[in-house]
Amino acid sequence: MTQSRTATTFAPPVMEARRWLEGVTFTADRPLINVSQAAPVDPPPQPLRQAMADFALTEDSAHLYGPVLGNDDLRAGLAHEISDHYAASVRADQVAITSGCNQAFACTISALTTEGDEVILPTPWYFNHKMWLDMAGVTAVPLTTGPDLLPDPDKAEALITPRTRAISLVTPNNPGGVEYPADLVKAFFDLARKHGIRLLLDETYRDFDSREGAPHPLFSQPDWDDTLVHLYSFSKAYRLTGHRVGALATSPALLSEIEKFLDTVAICPGQIGQHAALWGMENLGDWLAGERQEILDRRAAITDGMPALEAKGWKLLGLGAYFAYLEHPFDLPSDELARKLVPEAGVLLLPGTMFMPAGDVAGTRQVRVAFANLDRDGIGQLFERLGSLTL
Repeated sequence: MTQSRTATTFAPPVMEARRWLEGVTFTADRPLINVSQAAPVDPPPQPLRQAMADFALTEDSAHLYGPVLGNDDLRAGLAHEISDHYAASVRADQVAITSGCNQAFACTISALTTEGDEVILPTPWYFNHKMWLDMAGVTAVPLTTGPDLLPDPDKAEALITPRTRAISLVTPNNPGGVEYPADLVKAFFDLARKHGIRLLLDETYRDFDSREGAPHPLFSQPDWDDTLVHLYSFSKAYRLTGHRVGALATSPALLSEIEKFLDTVAICPGQIGQHAALWGMENLGDWLAGERQEILDRRAAITDGMPALEAKGWKLLGLGAYFAYLEHPFDLPSDELARKLVPEAGVLLLPGTMFMPAGDVAGTRQVRVAFANLDRDGIGQLFERLGSLTL
């Protein structure tokens, strides 16, 4: 009996983790600390919500289909924003808007690959990328990273075969948090160009990078769009997760192939979300800068709290954007540990096994903490609970 495409992959990890909460009671003095999902729980700022409401009430176009590749004004606005941020020149016809960044990845893979092709993914990998490759019949070739969680271009080159179509990187990284150095990103770009394959660069968390200015020089390379596919999301920057607004930047030729996928899946991105993204870019620069500083302070709180946790045997492997990636000290696999943490510590996090190939023992020692919704006090409580465990 043949296997369906969806049966080739695993259950959605965040949904699986939520099921661990069933039947568990949390008290008011010891509430659940949920660090399982990298998504802001607060709504957009009030001025943006008002702009969205006004658009929905006064503009008929808010309720109609729009262009498949996104509205012209948002494409132009994002092209200008990319050009400014990366000190480069990006045109509107090199930009498309998608229904979330996951869709940007999915449509790109569909436009680049066929069944039996290969895409190189550093491990630990973002599980939704692995899931889509599975369902597309594309082999995810794991690229093991070192203790610093950074991928090695030489090791990647050794994995390239005639079926390789792309290398996919995420920076700042999900799940590891690490920010890839500019020269490393450039080395992967050069590697992809040398072999005539694409470099997919998911920069969903770019707005919370601790570095100032452009995080890499790829948009300044001649004919960058022949090699690079830049993926982005407005969800984290403006708290628009429920409105599903992502984007990509690449060559117009590839976008014409991507358009076929988008037209048959969602037809077009939602109008209200697109309006919100554009309004945010035009009006919320100072607000977003404040959001970034808050995330950087929470990152600093992780660093400040680690010595006490390290004394209990924990180790910090990666830190940045929304994530801390930790090695735990217990004599049990991380998937079992994560389940035990719910009733015994009131903590919901994701095990490293969800970000690794089956059988990779490194994942059994690792866990991911998505700390974006914890303030300094919450991070202190989390570390206190983790440090007091005696399993």
